[in-house]
Amino acid sequence: MARGNVRRYGTARRIDGGIEARTKRGAIGRSWWSKELISTMEEVAEKGRLTRGRAYARAGQVISMRLEPGVAVGDVQGSQLTPFTSAVRVRTLDEEAVGELVSLVRSSPGMLARLAAGILPEELGSSLLPRRAGELDFDCTCPDDGWPCKHAAAVAYLLAEHVDDQPLAVLTLRGVDLATLIGGVDDADADDDPAAAQDFYGDDTELPELPTERFRPAPEDLDPMLLRRALRAGGTDEAVVIRGITDLEDLYRRMR
Repeated sequence: MARGNVRRYGTARRIDGGIEARTKRGAIGRSWWSKELISTMEEVAEKGRLTRGRAYARAGQVISMRLEPGVAVGDVQGSQLTPFTSAVRVRTLDEEAVGELVSLVRSSPGMLARLAAGILPEELGSSLLPRRAGELDFDCTCPDDGWPCKHAAAVAYLLAEHVDDQPLAVLTLRGVDLATLIGGVDDADADDDPAAAQDFYGDDTELPELPTERFRPAPEDLDPMLLRRALRAGGTDEAVVIRGITDLEDLYRRMR
């Protein structure tokens, strides 16, 4: 970040078409994730510049913003003719931390389905949210040596609103790709049961023996009175009816 006396540059140049924060008063951030992100930043950063950055975000001084693994970068119009390029950096997770994240997702029923649906479970907060100053950094091409300067703070507040809309952006900030995370969970499950992975359709799966059912002729499950009444409907006498029932029982026994 460049150094110098900020006061000599005067007030910000107003622009049209910038990105304006939706929240015009009070705290910025509606979701649990954005509130936690802002809370961490406000605990470690300079309060005065955060206030000015919030005003910049609400005034639409951020011309554009893009999110990349580990960083949110914005072009911010300040007091000079050329906009400043500001960045909010979050330390990306290393391989070990990603492995712990995969284990946490695997051990929590339903969490993988929520991630696939675009929902970021709060249970992952301890693994994904930056909690210390060492996990956060701010940078800008402006001459202000504050940490952060108001330009970077403006980007941070707009980042929080972006997380409101797309909570999975927190994964991007930590350098974690959603497809990779889901694939890591699937691969870990396959490693736990390699045979199941190779026999996906169960062609080689041994099925248990079927139980032996006790044979019962179908007439035993029928109401004998209804059966007799049905046979009598043909006008036959009782002897023929009894013989007919006996023949039916013999026929069902042969069908075993």
